[in-house]
Amino acid sequence: MNWSVIGAVWRREMRSYFANPTAYIVLAVFLLITGWFFTLNLFKENLAHLRSIFDILPFLLVVFAPAISMRLISEERKSGTLELLVTMPVRDFDVIFGKFLAAFVLYAVALVLTFVYPFTIIVLGDAPVGSIAAGYIGLLLLGAGYLGVGLLGSALTESQIVAFILSFAVSAALAVLVFAAIVIPPPLADIIQYLSTTYHFQNIARGVLDSRDVIYFLSLIFLVLLLASRAMTQRKFL
Repeated sequence: MNWSVIGAVWRREMRSYFANPTAYIVLAVFLLITGWFFTLNLFKENLAHLRSIFDILPFLLVVFAPAISMRLISEERKSGTLELLVTMPVRDFDVIFGKFLAAFVLYAVALVLTFVYPFTIIVLGDAPVGSIAAGYIGLLLLGAGYLGVGLLGSALTESQIVAFILSFAVSAALAVLVFAAIVIPPPLADIIQYLSTTYHFQNIARGVLDSRDVIYFLSLIFLVLLLASRAMTQRKFL
């Protein structure tokens, strides 16, 4: 991997995010929704915990991740700059990884802004710090997986709307597979359950950081980024 190329692509995408209102709108909506569920438990139900956040975010990310990744390749494909990019002496995977890192950093910033919630719980009472830390690690891995899916959707079409729909459909399918496993007999149910992102996130959110769950997310990320790279490579021969 050429880290100078990856860094250059990352800086370009970060400037693109924050040079227009997109990043600020996405961050504001993200914080508004998560803040609503946190304060609902804290003030209305008089419960100081992050369970509602960890319950809602996996499904919020099904929409949030495609929203911030749908433009990464589609926009360049539509504007014609992708053709220039793929003819440069750089590896397609380096370009894809640089774009992925930019989206991941934006997502990580959104998560960091929610740290006020666990800090509030810690101040108010005896919070399970280990479980909270594990939950945030799970959210980072889950979000990264969905961002990779979003990047793949963006690499397949020049329409950002189509890219969003494709990414949303795949991410939603991965999220709800765990529920489908309930009505499917074993051993097929075990396979379906293992393929579900929700299943692995729930394991981590319980405070157990199992290497099998980490490997699942890292494998998912690598696979979708590799497929996105192959999709870009195909453009050279069209």
